[in-house]
Amino acid sequence: MNPDLDALKPYPFEKLAALKAGVMPPEGLAHIPLTIGEPQHAPFADALETLQAHRLDFARYPATAGIPELRTAIAGWATRRFGLEGLDAERQVLPVNGTREAIFAFVQAALDRTRPARVAVPNPFYQIYEGATLLAGGRPLYLNCRAEHGFRPDFDAVTADTWREVQIVFLCSPGNPTGAVTPQAEFEKLIALADEHDFIIASDECYSELYLDERAPPPGLLEACAAIGRHDFRRCLVFHSLSKRSNLPGLRSGFVAGDAGLIAPFKRYRTYHGCAMSLPLQHASITAWNDEAHVRANRDAYREKFAAVTEILAPVLEFPTPKASFYLWPAVPGVDDEAFTRGLFAAEHVSVLPGSYMGREDDHGENPGAGRIRLALVAELEPTVEAAQRIRRFIERSA
Repeated sequence: MNPDLDALKPYPFEKLAALKAGVMPPEGLAHIPLTIGEPQHAPFADALETLQAHRLDFARYPATAGIPELRTAIAGWATRRFGLEGLDAERQVLPVNGTREAIFAFVQAALDRTRPARVAVPNPFYQIYEGATLLAGGRPLYLNCRAEHGFRPDFDAVTADTWREVQIVFLCSPGNPTGAVTPQAEFEKLIALADEHDFIIASDECYSELYLDERAPPPGLLEACAAIGRHDFRRCLVFHSLSKRSNLPGLRSGFVAGDAGLIAPFKRYRTYHGCAMSLPLQHASITAWNDEAHVRANRDAYREKFAAVTEILAPVLEFPTPKASFYLWPAVPGVDDEAFTRGLFAAEHVSVLPGSYMGREDDHGENPGAGRIRLALVAELEPTVEAAQRIRRFIERSA
């Protein structure tokens, strides 16, 4: 077997299961998980109807590039959403089976292990960035996301010598687990650094449509490119998904878009990889990308939950006010996020994710996720509010 497999860290939910092993929560309280970022809102019904209508297409092999109608729908959506002059649906768009699969595959295709191969990732982070890097023969460069920098990476802290070894920089905006949004000026600064040091920017934007202020949608990397006249999107790729936007995580549908010079070899890789999206899923995806009403309704539901949960937890927990995503990132009393998580589960039968499980220690021994927990507000309103009430009760009893 590939020896690089031994470098992979346990997934956060494996560690969480071990942490809770042997704990017996109160029998009278139903379990409320706030751990996995799996949307529990109703999936977009029209997309499911389209899937059913095209069920006979499961008898046909799909092409890696997807059908033209899907690429056109994606290009149209991205152009409208991010104010672009346009996307070339043939050369600058590639449908994929969700962002997780595409992010992992892209690193395998893009990383050149014949020279220094570092991949910069926000810390804490979505673990696929790290795993993909290690299995491609690269080394992660952890960029701490601290409160004093808005829970975003501080690119100014990276030296020129280090930048010379970096081949890919991952962004996640809105961020998982922090909910932080990258400002357009920061995207533009990173584009300038990419030109100076010759690296690829890979922007994971799968939470881009879950924002709390309807008047302020989060900017994206391609939007920043357009603002500076970079309409070929050189060195830039974005990853988008229907999982959060349309509550369709099981559809495994998303896209990669940007630099045609990166899309073409990635498409060639994927042809050998054999990961084309099935035709019924493509047709369902067209329906989803072409509708915004269900997405606005989805945001309304999240706003209601955030308002209710914030009112309950703000008096007892400190957390950044999120602009987007469906996460809260509070600091826990007593600093030890593992002890808090285990104690909360034992007392209130509520599961949360220790922040340290999503971070890594830097060269100074600091894990920027330590002392925090991630709350995924993915369930419907009633159980989410009840979970918040139980968390507050646990904290007040422990004080």
